[in-house]
Amino acid sequence: MSMAERTVYISTDIITLGQLLKLADVIATGGQAKSFLATHEVCVNGERETRRGRKLHPGDVVAVDGRLQVRVARRDGNRTEDA
Repeated sequence: MSMAERTVYISTDIITLGQLLKLADVIATGGQAKSFLATHEVCVNGERETRRGRKLHPGDVVAVDGRLQVRVARRDGNRTEDA
């Protein structure tokens, strides 16, 4: 089974891990980030991460439970997400 890949485009220099998980439709609300990170394996650039406030930059890659890989990229035009 291959890992699903997705890119989330941001218009700022940073985004928090909690915000990214919400934008990538991994969680429904930002308030779910803390409990989600405590019960799921989330890695940033290959390292386990449990802090919802972890700052991410364009080029960072977040893997969720070995099933989904989300890449952070700078927004290009009006695109906000690319599934």
